[in-house]
Amino acid sequence: MIQTVKLNKLRLSPINVRTAPDEQLQIEPMAASIEAKGVLQNLLVTPAKKPRGTYEVFDGGRRWRALRLLAERGSISDADYDVPVMVLTGDDAELSETSTATNFHQLKMTPAEECRAFQHFIGNSGDIDAVAKRFGVTRRFVEGRLRLASLAEPIFEALSKGDITLDIAKAYASTESHEKQLLVWTSYQHSHVTADTIRRVIANETLKANDPIAILVGEDRYRDAGGKVDGDLFTDGNDRWVNPEIAHRLAGEIMEAEAKRIGEETGLAWIRPIASNYAHNAAHGLYRAILQPPALTEDEATRLAEIEERRGVLEAEMQNDELSEDAFKALDQEDDRLIAEAEAIENRAPVLPDALKPHVGAFLLLTPQGEMRLDTQYYSEQEILIERPGDDDAAGEDGDSEGGDRGASGGFRIGGTGPSEPTYRPEAVAPGGKPLSARLYDELAIQRRDILASCLLAQPALALDYALFVMVDARTSSPGRYGLNSTKYGTTIRASGPQDPATGNMPSTRAREYLAEAHDGLDAGWTEHESEVDRFEAFRALDDDSKANWLAYIVALSLEAKPGYSNEQIPLHNCMAAILEVDVAGWWRPTSENFFDRINKGSILSLLHDVGGPALTARHASLKKSEISESCQKLFAGESIVEPEVKTAALAWVPNAMRFLDGDAAPAVDPTEGGEEETQTDGISPDHPMLDEEYEAAGEQLLTDDADTPEPIAA
Repeated sequence: MIQTVKLNKLRLSPINVRTAPDEQLQIEPMAASIEAKGVLQNLLVTPAKKPRGTYEVFDGGRRWRALRLLAERGSISDADYDVPVMVLTGDDAELSETSTATNFHQLKMTPAEECRAFQHFIGNSGDIDAVAKRFGVTRRFVEGRLRLASLAEPIFEALSKGDITLDIAKAYASTESHEKQLLVWTSYQHSHVTADTIRRVIANETLKANDPIAILVGEDRYRDAGGKVDGDLFTDGNDRWVNPEIAHRLAGEIMEAEAKRIGEETGLAWIRPIASNYAHNAAHGLYRAILQPPALTEDEATRLAEIEERRGVLEAEMQNDELSEDAFKALDQEDDRLIAEAEAIENRAPVLPDALKPHVGAFLLLTPQGEMRLDTQYYSEQEILIERPGDDDAAGEDGDSEGGDRGASGGFRIGGTGPSEPTYRPEAVAPGGKPLSARLYDELAIQRRDILASCLLAQPALALDYALFVMVDARTSSPGRYGLNSTKYGTTIRASGPQDPATGNMPSTRAREYLAEAHDGLDAGWTEHESEVDRFEAFRALDDDSKANWLAYIVALSLEAKPGYSNEQIPLHNCMAAILEVDVAGWWRPTSENFFDRINKGSILSLLHDVGGPALTARHASLKKSEISESCQKLFAGESIVEPEVKTAALAWVPNAMRFLDGDAAPAVDPTEGGEEETQTDGISPDHPMLDEEYEAAGEQLLTDDADTPEPIAA
């Protein structure tokens, strides 16, 4: 029999099956509903042993929590509020079974039922906020359900019948246009597609509200020009502008006006606005003006000679194994300061001569934040060679260059070899700023390439896109753009293997072993036939998955490590690495063989300081070079017992030369200009403290738990 009990006489039973935190049980919406409508379903309680007259709630815990929340807020009085309950008795097992059965058989409204219900309530009152408060949900939730209720009839009917999921329905509701909904529905209703696919198809002719063009124009200006906004009520920041042509026109007007203003101020031949943050495509067919820095002054030349002489002295002193830690650190810091000073002198900012301004222009770019910025690179429709002072190769008999100008800072002339392309240069230095050796940089480039190749095996579709693009683009581009056998695309793609740098015996790596295992798993039966025709027919008979695996494998093996002799990275490789979300640290760990034996002690100590601070550096400072290398191999493999944050940092670290960079990467230091590989070992100075006994012992132990090391992407 149903009766009422005061709220302050109720407490939650320990056998209640609802044990999740309040935020998971959605107590707030329940409290809002009870405040508006009261308790619509009685609670199940059993008499408590103590004190007399009290009851334990073993079913209805959410309602009890919601009532307590209202009492705490002062909305109701726990001493006066009557709660409808049904009193049952029995042992704990029986009561727990009753609670479980009651919760198990509760049936939640379907999304379609929710949509029609909200539509009915809004139709009666017209107050969305009141309905949201009444049901304890947000206004956005109600608006989302109303958008679903207004779906084109065939789509809503499919949602009601369960033929499509709620996510698919939300994807169709990302636009209010029934015409667009039905157009996509007709094409995809019988296909197994994802909600993202539906959204992409619908959005194909719209503009995101967070697109740089939309940010530049602004919604008010867009609406004033007659543009309409299609709000996405299910994804924050995903509203769509359904008239992109209006937005593009307005953005063009804004950027043209700014380009005109900059052109008048700078005196450049032209300023071209482009709705992109990169000028790469727009600069195709143009020539980059390679500007020269101003000539060295006498003082600068003298200072560079002094720096070179002093660095030679420092390097000789730093080879002394008896050098104390403080002395070595002081010499190393002085060397770093000299390197920085020399680089500042050698990397003097280029100067654009006034006489050259009428011959070159620049692009006005649009950043991802919707801001306009002038590109710092200058281009010309005809190649312009900037000459250093004293260069007389192209000068006429009167000393002037043909078609150009010559002054105190040098001259220029029209004509040259071809347009330049943007470069991606990693920081080719060891920790602490020392340049890597050329051979080590090449090996790291190869190992980075192998990691990308291994990850590419799992994405045959991406491999196909890459292969087709390279083949088509290389064939349709002008022969002089990159050259017929160029590695600018980052792949050989035809038949031959990549032209890897000559490095001798390469250290074994996880990625290279994975590539070998992938080859063993391919369906190679077709290769056993004698004639080419028979092999071709046998290959054609393979299923699509087998062909896709061969495609991914052959494309993976075509990847170049780097473009020729330069230390640049390959932009397409970096793009694919971003798509694949390549985790270099999960594939490659620095070892004595592949890294630590190849850089000097100062660089290793600098790295240890970055990873673990002064304490970690102090533990290693008194060790010989070979001992530090061995200890670092264990540390960076996660096999040393160290503080959790140090282990995490060590397992995540990879040298910059192994990272896949974007277009904003810093220029590389040419590894051929210094940093020979380390071969010597460093002794322990009597002035240095020895390692702590605890750390020395712990350093010899191996952790058996390798859960911190990510597994590679499966093929």
